[in-house]
Amino acid sequence: MKLLLMAGVLATRTALAAAPDLTLGTVHGATLSAPMQIVLLLTVMTLLPAVIMSVTPFLRIVVVLHFLRQALGTQATPSNQVLIGLSLFLAILIMQPVLMDMYTKGWEPVEKGLLTPAQGFDEGAKPLKVFLGRFAREKDVRLLIEITHRPAPRTPADLDLAILVPAYILSELKASFQIGAVLFLPFLVIDLVVASVTLSAGMIQLPPVMLSAPFKLLLFVLADGWNLVIGSLVKSFY
Repeated sequence: MKLLLMAGVLATRTALAAAPDLTLGTVHGATLSAPMQIVLLLTVMTLLPAVIMSVTPFLRIVVVLHFLRQALGTQATPSNQVLIGLSLFLAILIMQPVLMDMYTKGWEPVEKGLLTPAQGFDEGAKPLKVFLGRFAREKDVRLLIEITHRPAPRTPADLDLAILVPAYILSELKASFQIGAVLFLPFLVIDLVVASVTLSAGMIQLPPVMLSAPFKLLLFVLADGWNLVIGSLVKSFY
């Protein structure tokens, strides 16, 4: 339950990053009623799937697993549900320390009355900024700063979530495509060898994919591919 609460807090903070003058209780100094607060909270919670998919390791993991399935040529095996479920639980595993840190630094002090909601937002966003800053490329951050015409920050800690989040997404897409290209290479070699053998043997009407698929699966199983791929992906975030 705590992990679900942390995911909700992460979605809320990321969604409100571009609107620091909006809080759950007030809008431009006017106090909101309880029903309106509930409506706003539910509206923000609708962004939770997008936050999980884009501001966590879920993005890199699911893209790499998709490339791996394409390289193996197994069509829809494993299914999309299996790949998404595996990516989701691995993302939760990796993000758990960050979410707990956000909870203890931001949510708990606000509950105890030690910090205001705005102060709790700032404190709780710090662990998320550290995580995003580790994997956001400087080139992508600079691009977004130029697009938004914002002044360059003096330190990485001064970067706003409105800049860090899209920079992180762009960096993760680049990293996942690089890993996917490397995964394709050994299976591409098998496809080329099988295609050349079938053509030289005169088996023109026999699709090379039918012959190469068992060899690719055998290579992946013998190399303990799932352990290597998943282990490398998880370790890349530590």
